Amino acid sequence: MKNIKPIYIYGAGIIIAALVFIFLSQKDASDVVKAPGNISGQQMPNDNIHKGLNGAGQPGKDNVMEQVKQHLAMLKKAVDESPNDTLKIKQYAEFLAAAHQQDEALTYYNKILNVNPRRIDVLFSVAYINYTKQNFPEAEKNLNKIISYDKNNVQAYYNLGAIAASKGDKAKAKEIWSKLIKEFPKAEISQLAKKSINEI
Repeated sequence: MKNIKPIYIYGAGIIIAALVFIFLSQKDASDVVKAPGNISGQQMPNDNIHKGLNGAGQPGKDNVMEQVKQHLAMLKKAVDESPNDTLKIKQYAEFLAAAHQQDEALTYYNKILNVNPRRIDVLFSVAYINYTKQNFPEAEKNLNKIISYDKNNVQAYYNLGAIAASKGDKAKAKEIWSKLIKEFPKAEISQLAKKSINEI
């Protein structure tokens, strides 16, 4: 199994590392917060998984897992009670993905896409999961769908280059990123594409 290059995550609230894949929801890039390297001795993250644990003593396997299970059960119940509510389905899918239950998250993301296949935010989520699972053909398919709906979606173009780089096709990655830079010279992501070209 090939090693996946480091990744970026925008919109989910953290940056996991320094290069290669950008996952975007409809949030603004200004929401990005750098992820800590080693969080031992630092403040507990204030996200859905760790919510309520700050000041609750040292986190351990039991109390974290129990809270995650309770939150998952609450979200699942909300989805079961309102099976057509795509907002609730998305919240549940996002939490499943954050809880490393990617296959189940994909099931719920696909329910949203069955209702509205043009949901770019959901397509990015699905592309990201497929990327982390090293299912590069599916991730590319998701990104190409985004581009078919929004030909100016620079993040989707960048991510296609990132996938090429992850597959070891540096020439294709450079070609995609160079085209991105040429066609969208003022886009912030073009600066990242320039940096990425220099780093592969």
